[in-house]
Amino acid sequence: MTKITKEEVEKVAHLARLELNENEINNHAEQLEKILDYIRQLEKIDTDNVPCTTRAIEVINVFRKDQKKNFDCNEEILGLAPSKEDKYFKVPKIINE
Repeated sequence: MTKITKEEVEKVAHLARLELNENEINNHAEQLEKILDYIRQLEKIDTDNVPCTTRAIEVINVFRKDQKKNFDCNEEILGLAPSKEDKYFKVPKIINE
């Protein structure tokens, strides 16, 4: 079990292009050490018989069947559009030929 040194924090900060003062270096070294201690605790857990998961709770999508519905307000909706042509919305051209 090795302790995170100030030199290691300074090296990582340099590689990440971070400017840290002495207090921040000491603080980060302490925090990184706590994180590594926690990882060491997790490594002790036997997970051989635990199946891999992507979520804590399994989620199943519920799809409904698509159904055709008649819509009787076409003219009303087209009337709200800034521009229309016949029974269609007219939009600015986005593809050049």
